[in-house]
Amino acid sequence: MIEKMTKYSFALLSGDAEKFLLDLEGLGVVDITRSQKPVDDLSSQLSTEAQACRKAINYLSALDPEKIPEKGKFTLSPDGEISDPLGLFQEIAPREKELRSDIEAAHKELDEARVWGNFSKESINTLEEKGLKIRFYKLPKKSYDPSWASEYALMEIADDGKHVWFVTVSDDPEYSFPATELPVPENDFSAAEANLADKEGELIACEGLMYKLKDYIPDLKNKEDNAISRLQRHLAEVGSTKAAEGHLTTFEGFAPAKDDERLTKAFDAMEGVVYLKEAAVKEDNPPIKLKGNWFTRMFTVLTDMYGRPEYNEFDPTPYLSVFFLLFFAMCMGDAGYGIALIVIGLLLRRSEGMKDIAPLVTTLGVGTFVIGIVMHTFFGYDISQAAWVPAWLKKCMVTGNIAGFDANMVLSVLIGILHLSLAFILKAVYATKKNGFLGSLGTWGWTLLIVGGVIIGGISLTGVLSSTVTKWIIIAIGVISAIGIFLLSDIHRNPLKNIGPGLWETYNTATGLLGDVLSYLRLYALGLAGGMLGKAFNDIAAMTVGDGSFGPGWIAFAVIFLIGHALNLAMCCLGAFVHPLRLNFLEFFKNSGYEGKGRVYRPITNKQNQ
Repeated sequence: MIEKMTKYSFALLSGDAEKFLLDLEGLGVVDITRSQKPVDDLSSQLSTEAQACRKAINYLSALDPEKIPEKGKFTLSPDGEISDPLGLFQEIAPREKELRSDIEAAHKELDEARVWGNFSKESINTLEEKGLKIRFYKLPKKSYDPSWASEYALMEIADDGKHVWFVTVSDDPEYSFPATELPVPENDFSAAEANLADKEGELIACEGLMYKLKDYIPDLKNKEDNAISRLQRHLAEVGSTKAAEGHLTTFEGFAPAKDDERLTKAFDAMEGVVYLKEAAVKEDNPPIKLKGNWFTRMFTVLTDMYGRPEYNEFDPTPYLSVFFLLFFAMCMGDAGYGIALIVIGLLLRRSEGMKDIAPLVTTLGVGTFVIGIVMHTFFGYDISQAAWVPAWLKKCMVTGNIAGFDANMVLSVLIGILHLSLAFILKAVYATKKNGFLGSLGTWGWTLLIVGGVIIGGISLTGVLSSTVTKWIIIAIGVISAIGIFLLSDIHRNPLKNIGPGLWETYNTATGLLGDVLSYLRLYALGLAGGMLGKAFNDIAAMTVGDGSFGPGWIAFAVIFLIGHALNLAMCCLGAFVHPLRLNFLEFFKNSGYEGKGRVYRPITNKQNQ
């Protein structure tokens, strides 16, 4: 639901702007109209500083010294305080990344140098000055010819059974050898070993400093909050309007209507500030603050992925939350995977960076478990025939066929029809709010035709109405709908001129609606695919058990079962996230008329005091 907003217009002396914005920060609920992106050098600097602090905090928070092999080698508490944690992090982080790359290269160099052993590069250079050229080679064993030793000054250095390493010496300027020469090694074995030790020692020192920087996360958070607060104030001041030759500054802001009384008292107490307030309207483009319960708030992030509603639109989050959960669960279609998601959600609560989405993951897991029972699948096994499942629970499962089609497939289509019918009802209701009933007769015509047709069709299947009554009701619905669609879609022009647009809309609706309904078959298809793949892993794992006696076969069974279902769970989660979003963002939003062009409510606040 969209919270009602109050629009505030402020006027004050330009010299008092900074103090005024600080006072607004303390109130914490006023969204001053401002740019959401840097607009000059100072705002770019503050934005960059805030992002750099956030990057450092995320990196350091995830740093676990228990997982660092060199933990016992570095000093955990270097002497002295760190005066500039962010600067030190920005200095160490790229060097640490560079060192890891250098160490990888040093290991390769050491492996190559180990074959050649220790040698003096100075001696090689001295021989070259005297006209003796030493060349290095490495060939596959099958390509090496031992008879070369009788033709060339050649010495084998190493032979591992697969490759042969050797060198040749020659003073012949026209020297030719039937193999590709290797470049002279940069270091011998001792030098390569020392180089690797130096790099690893420096990395250990960097890791020690990084671990020490974990103690400064609160300081980095304060620095980030300060940068964000300064950025908000600066953008608000830059977005203000100057008057009276720059002596006066005016601001425009919005705040939830529920805070009117508190804000009015605060603004009245501010010296030198003149303000006006009025109820916000769509033309003011107020920021959008959504309110809901604990359940719908988890799905606000999905609404924001598409776009928040405008001030006169409806909040799609309540509908999105219910249907996304249902669609996700149907695409997963496995009660066992639901339990796995519940466990994952509970574990994510312990992660600092992921705990915000943990409740959503847990909720999706609960939904998947329930729908998985309905679709009678548990880790790829069909439990509708299992003897250990209670009879009352089997009655909740959707099995068999309906009109010759799989019952779950029919259920997917029926849910899609319900989803689209709700979209048409919302479109008609909010069209009436925006344009009035007479201005939305065309929309109501389509809603009556589609939703009314669905309802009457459903009732007729139950046998409550006779075929004659059903026929006349359908005729009445068709006539009334046709009047709205073809004659009264725009009451401000000649009804005959509405026939052409009505025919065009009929063509688009008829062709698009069928495709929209069929799109919901993906709910059945994804659930079926995931179940079949899970069953395939079960069958493969079962082959390793043999006669069922305890032995290595059970270990293989456990490995195949766990790895197979882990992969299937990951793939199912990807499909179950993307396709339900598509059904909501495309089919539902398109048919409900939702546009989602509103801007997010971002009050100017002092984050350091929160």
